[in-house]
Amino acid sequence: MMINRDLLKKGFVSGIRKGWSGFVWMLKILLPISFLTALLEWSGWIHKMDVVIQPFMNWLHLPTMAAIPLLVGTITGIYGGIASMVMLPLSKGQMTLIAIFLLIAHNLIQEGVVQGKSGFHPLKATLFRLGIATLTIMIVAPFLPPSAAVPGPVGGSISVPFLSMLKGWSLSTLYLIARIFLIIMGILILLEILKALDWINLVVKLLAPLLRLFGLSEKVGILWMTGAVFGLAYGAAVIIEEAKEGRLSKEELEGLHLSIGINHAVIEDPALFLTMGLNAFWLWVPRLIMAILVVHLFGLWKRWVRKA
Repeated sequence: MMINRDLLKKGFVSGIRKGWSGFVWMLKILLPISFLTALLEWSGWIHKMDVVIQPFMNWLHLPTMAAIPLLVGTITGIYGGIASMVMLPLSKGQMTLIAIFLLIAHNLIQEGVVQGKSGFHPLKATLFRLGIATLTIMIVAPFLPPSAAVPGPVGGSISVPFLSMLKGWSLSTLYLIARIFLIIMGILILLEILKALDWINLVVKLLAPLLRLFGLSEKVGILWMTGAVFGLAYGAAVIIEEAKEGRLSKEELEGLHLSIGINHAVIEDPALFLTMGLNAFWLWVPRLIMAILVVHLFGLWKRWVRKA
């Protein structure tokens, strides 16, 4: 198959331009929020706030101390949640429930903002993810009877000098920025080349059966794949660039965000919990099923509203 070099160049240049635009947009959100959460973690305020959600622990079939990794994870992300979780004497069943919750509802401040910037109201996105995470572990909990707790160190966060915290945050943020740059640029360059060569329809057709299973429009195929594989933070930068073109309706964007809000970063995030000896079935299957059910129910509700 012959490839038109002019079209290839056009797509490449367009991808670089959109990729840089998406990257800069992401930095404006990521840097201040990332620093704020690091500051809250260093100050200890995050760990003092766990009393706010203690009354809900019985609903979640979790001990009160599980409030700490849940709170840290929902604010700072998967890594923060795991760092808190391994410091507590929790059973495998309890760790599994925490893992399922955090796989759906983590890093809510940053990801809520980026979802808001890419077509889904941030408060709605945050409340939706918290609600679905809660519902999912309430459904799963009866299948995971608590076992004997695994012994582990318990204690508050270790106090470190501010400059040490700042150094650690800077290094981890630079690493994250580099990953974001490579992923966003790579995805948007590929996307623009596919568009320029008129191959985008072929990719969408290949994804069509999977998208129908998830209750999504074929037009969101590549964007759904981006969020599902790379996560919300990376996917949102790509989604917002596509949303600017006006090809997607509000309903299509909402369905997309509902799906990837529940089921995103499906490779990297669950793999982090596998290292703790948790069962792979519970790390992948429950949120996959919830993503399918929620989007189909959303579609049914939208059709009912239009007929009413």
